[in-house]
Amino acid sequence: MASFPAEDFSCPICSGFFKEPVLLLCSHSFCKVCLQSWWKGKKIRECPVCRVESQWSDPPLNLALKNLCEAFLQERVQMASLRGETLCHLHSEKLKLFCLDHQQPVCIICRDAKIHVDHKFRPINEAVQDHREELEKSLKPLQEKLNAFNEVKINFNQTAEHIKVQTRHTERQIREQFKKLHRFLQEEEKARINALREEEEQKSQMMTEKMEALSREIAALSDTVRATEKQLSAEAVSFLPNYKATMNSVQQWKHLGNLTFNIWNKMKDMVSYTPVILDPNTANSELILSEDLTSVRHGKRRQHLPDNPERFEYWDSVLGSGFQSGTHSWDVKIGDNKEWELGVLAESVSRQEFVGSTAWSVQCTDVGYRAYSPTNKYTALPVTEKLSKIRVHLDWKKQVLSFSEPDTNTHIHTFIHAFTEKLYPYLCTRDAHALKILPNHIRKQWLYPQCYLL
Repeated sequence: MASFPAEDFSCPICSGFFKEPVLLLCSHSFCKVCLQSWWKGKKIRECPVCRVESQWSDPPLNLALKNLCEAFLQERVQMASLRGETLCHLHSEKLKLFCLDHQQPVCIICRDAKIHVDHKFRPINEAVQDHREELEKSLKPLQEKLNAFNEVKINFNQTAEHIKVQTRHTERQIREQFKKLHRFLQEEEKARINALREEEEQKSQMMTEKMEALSREIAALSDTVRATEKQLSAEAVSFLPNYKATMNSVQQWKHLGNLTFNIWNKMKDMVSYTPVILDPNTANSELILSEDLTSVRHGKRRQHLPDNPERFEYWDSVLGSGFQSGTHSWDVKIGDNKEWELGVLAESVSRQEFVGSTAWSVQCTDVGYRAYSPTNKYTALPVTEKLSKIRVHLDWKKQVLSFSEPDTNTHIHTFIHAFTEKLYPYLCTRDAHALKILPNHIRKQWLYPQCYLL
């Protein structure tokens, strides 16, 4: 079949491979549809090739030619498939051109067909290159978005692992705290029981001594009674001795009375309350927090922490738990820290961007002590001596935020502002010396009451 040229299987009218070929008496064959279209509107039905008039209005099907065409086309398709080529489904020719109007590949025969009249064509290789470049441009933002999603996924996995690490660390701290409390209670229980045993021994010894003394008194009295009775039976009573017994009350400790109160009152020496606990998930990766989350200092390098949205990216800052009502106060130990800022920060502040701050604070830098607010920006403070502690006092109802030195009760600065959103205690430092939230010890309001054993 390969020995026959493709022209032998082409219709002289459409130049394509025969489809339903019919045979005229002059031995020329044409596609049935092409021949009927050629004859349409003509009075004489003649051969389009040799002009011989045909006596048939419906020429017979050239079955042999049809079978040869189908076999030829099938062979061409198989050969093209082996070579990895795609042929035109209409003409079984190689797709060498690309119609820019229809945006589809075509063969050389399709180019001359009526359906592509006045259309623009490009070699298929050039069209592929143009479309490949266009597709690459469209693909690039998708690849960037996919990469961004993958980075977010990695960050989510890191955050999930960080949460587990934080949980295990916090669990260890909780267990250590309760171990200390258990040890204290066990030691206190042991001390109380030992004191009770010692007192029991002392009281038992005292009672033994009193019983012995009482026995001696009873024996003496018995002797007197017997002597008196003997005397009474002997003669009239002339003298009746009086016996006066004296009992001394002894005050003793009552160990069970108010036991839990006494233990709680004693535990206040070892228990303290920190009004602000720092949130490690907000801390900039260059900051280092203490184990109990009450102090912060600046480290030498960035830590590998999850890039969660509440964490400060550009500010060397950390937040405590937020307030939206009430009155709150906390003391911060400055110590030798020379570059710091502390106060409150609004919840709406973006922590991933370096933008204007919605904060009310006081700070210390190389230019001295200053106060900052969103409306007045920086205000110099008349501080003449080095500050070692600062008390922050927030009264939401009165719309007052004040700063003072707690040891001397010296006023530093006060903001008057109608706060409308949640505020967070805010600490910022670029110094290796720590800023520390000071604990408030529970004050003893009562002395140990004396209790007595009945």
